[in-house]
Amino acid sequence: MATVAATLLFLVLLGFYLSWRATRLDRLHHRVEIARAALDAALLRRAAAVLDLTASGALRPGEARALAEAANRARRAGDDERELAESALSAALREALEHTDTPSGPACAPRLDEVLVAARGVHLARVFHNDAVSDTRRARRSRLVRLLRPAGTAALPHYFEMDDRAPGTALPQGGTTAR
Repeated sequence: MATVAATLLFLVLLGFYLSWRATRLDRLHHRVEIARAALDAALLRRAAAVLDLTASGALRPGEARALAEAANRARRAGDDERELAESALSAALREALEHTDTPSGPACAPRLDEVLVAARGVHLARVFHNDAVSDTRRARRSRLVRLLRPAGTAALPHYFEMDDRAPGTALPQGGTTAR
C-alpha cells in the first residue's frame, strides 16, 4: 500500500512539475513573440525616421538617395533577407552621418535626433529579443523537455543578428549624441 501511495505521490508531483514547465515554456515563447513585435516596430520606426531625414533635404542628394534606397529595401525585405537589409541600412546610416560636414540647422537637428533615438531603440529591441530567445532555447535544452516535448510543435526561436551600431554623429547645439 505504501508503494502505491508513493508512486501516486510521485506521479502527481511529476504532473505538477510538467505542467509548470509547459506553462513556463509557453510564457517564454510568448515573450519571444512580443519582443519580436517590438523589434519589428523599432526597425520600422528607424526606417521611417531615416526616410523623413532624407526627404528633408538636409543631406547631400547622393547620400539621401542611398539612405532612402537602403531604408526602403529594409522595409520591404522578406524574413530571409531582413537581417542583411537592416545591417545595410545601419552601415549606410553611419556612412552618411559620420561626416564632419554633416548638415546642421534648426530643421535638421530634430530629424537627426529622431534617427539617433530610433537607432538606439533598434539596438535595445534587438538585445531584448535575443535575450528572450536565449532564455527560451536554454529552457528547451533540458533533457526532460526534449524527451516529453511539453513545448509541443512550437518552432525553436531564432536570434536576430544584424549590425545595429548607431551612428556616432555630434549634433548641433541642443542635440543628443549616439554614445
